[in-house]
Amino acid sequence: MSEPPAADPRDEVEAIRRLKAQYCRFLDTRDIESWRALFAPDVVVTLDLAVSTGGADPQTMAPLQGLEAFEPVVLGGIAGAATMHHCHTPEIDMTSPTTASAIWAMEDLLVWEDRQLHGAGHYHETYEKRDGRWQITSLHLTRTMLRFTEST
Repeated sequence: MSEPPAADPRDEVEAIRRLKAQYCRFLDTRDIESWRALFAPDVVVTLDLAVSTGGADPQTMAPLQGLEAFEPVVLGGIAGAATMHHCHTPEIDMTSPTTASAIWAMEDLLVWEDRQLHGAGHYHETYEKRDGRWQITSLHLTRTMLRFTEST
């Protein structure tokens, strides 16, 4: 019996693009169950809480180990806000038939009743194809811009 043909790397890159598009849409529409499914349960997440200098931010959080540690940080951070997350210009590298890495330019806007956050930066991510679907296995958000304003 012959083995199935190897997946076309272009199809795999497109699947990763879709995964990141879903990340933004599911987060902004609060489809949390679908958003959770994009991550490996053992995902490792690092978040810079200020503008980064060469990836070194004195306010970088300690890495969050696992989806159960990451989810409450994200959902707590956007609680009560209307949000917009956009990801652009992906640099996706296939590192094996079942692993990949990428850097995505990003922009986000969080709007509460009394204040707003407008930010930009980069997602540095790794992915693994598990059980036939791609999942995020690590995510490091670096920031190039953070602007807080009060609503009038």
